[in-house]
Amino acid sequence: MRLLYDQLKTMAHRCMRSERPDHTLQPTEIVHEAYLRLCGVQGLRWESRAQFFAFAAQVMRHILVDHARRRRAAKRSWGVERLSAEMLAEHGRDKTVDVLELERALERLEKIDLRQSRIVELRYFAGMTLEEVASVIGVSSSTVKTDWDMARAWLRRQMRRQDGNSTAR
Repeated sequence: MRLLYDQLKTMAHRCMRSERPDHTLQPTEIVHEAYLRLCGVQGLRWESRAQFFAFAAQVMRHILVDHARRRRAAKRSWGVERLSAEMLAEHGRDKTVDVLELERALERLEKIDLRQSRIVELRYFAGMTLEEVASVIGVSSSTVKTDWDMARAWLRRQMRRQDGNSTAR
């Protein structure tokens, strides 16, 4: 269990690297919440460590989204939770992304290409490398890189479209 905790903590730190500096969640809180959620799942058996950590990445994504939803509800849509979009931005330009807008875009991507959605989830929310993602989902690193590039381009278009719609209101 100690090894799992340490790995979850590493994932949470990676995840928080892409968050805004004044985020109210801390990596330890994410790990504890993820642990509680993972332990609460009845009857689930993981075939491998990689499968467990892929599921943990999903849980961490949902923790961040749930947190953003609660904060948005509390603030009545003022002062939205934002993530650093460095991983999604072209040429490393740093800007922020509304985590709920990203979640909606990922849900749309999931309907179009489940593998690309999973790759974004593992890269963006769990901070995994291309090689780690390839190992988790069982494809080559070059396939992951191609899908990652395509997914990022698609998400950038979706996020720009969202930004355009929100400013037009």
